[in-house]
Amino acid sequence: MKKHLVLIEDDPGIRDNYRAAFERRGYRVSAYGTRASAYQALRQALPDLAIIDVGLGDEPDGGFTLCQDLRGLSATLPIIFLTARDSDIDSVHGLRLGADDYVTKDMSLDHLLARITALLRRAEAWADAARKPDEVLQRGRLSLNADRMTVAWNQCPVELTVTEFWMLHALVRHPGHVRSREQLMDAASTVLDDNTVTSHIKRIRRKFTQVDPHFDAIQTAYGMGYRWHAHEA
Repeated sequence: MKKHLVLIEDDPGIRDNYRAAFERRGYRVSAYGTRASAYQALRQALPDLAIIDVGLGDEPDGGFTLCQDLRGLSATLPIIFLTARDSDIDSVHGLRLGADDYVTKDMSLDHLLARITALLRRAEAWADAARKPDEVLQRGRLSLNADRMTVAWNQCPVELTVTEFWMLHALVRHPGHVRSREQLMDAASTVLDDNTVTSHIKRIRRKFTQVDPHFDAIQTAYGMGYRWHAHEA
């Protein structure tokens, strides 16, 4: 069965071009030009992956609002922002709202398709894992269930996106061992640039500090990557 992509893009020409390109690669594509029309359809049935522009019609940040709404419907739906807005502020904001990736429209189609494929493969792998016995990692105050994709710190839930969860899982499996940005991308089955990986790590830390202001278990190994602090193991 063909994977179902949803594209939300307000420019008809760009929307048609991307739709045709995705369909040529074997995807089933539904396309919408406004946040309202997209949300009305998506709350009835979710696709396999959503691709969202930031500015939608007369809503300069309509894509951000839609991303937030979709995260309310599903914590695991793969979401990619595809936009002409390339500022770090917009990129970080999109990731904070729960998007799995943020790419600009000057990216090559092949690179974009590679990111889509990686996110879809990850979603399939997670669905397969959900049918197996639960894998639970205990690291001091941390409890991580790899099958239910749940995380708790001091018995308080920490809500992570799929990308954030698997990056954390890669760090927690081997406390004290440095994981490079490339290894974290591999763990999350996605293709990101270094700045996006850094944004995800910052977001993970922020979510833990909301539960525990003294949280410091994720350390930066400058020039190398990140580690789960050994004394928290």
